[in-house]
Amino acid sequence: MIHWNSRLYVGDKLKKKKDKAIDSINNRKAIYGVYCITFASHPDNLFDIIDANELLFPHYKRSEICIVGLAKGKDEAISLVQEMLMEVYKETGDFKVKNYFT
Repeated sequence: MIHWNSRLYVGDKLKKKKDKAIDSINNRKAIYGVYCITFASHPDNLFDIIDANELLFPHYKRSEICIVGLAKGKDEAISLVQEMLMEVYKETGDFKVKNYFT
């Protein structure tokens, strides 16, 4: 099941089409070039960057996914993760992203 964080970060290239991207993801429709930033699926990581179309696979239908960011293209997703990490560190002095976003 997909959950959306109340403080969703959106890359500049996607801001105008944010609502369309969210609708496509929620309705399990293919969308080109959109990447989701989620809490990490592995405890040693901070975030995962996932192509939105990967969420169409049955595995993700059974998994709990919390989306905290959306970006157009992988490069923008990486830049957005960097911004998010810098904000978390600036505000808390640590990299406990789940604590910061929940």
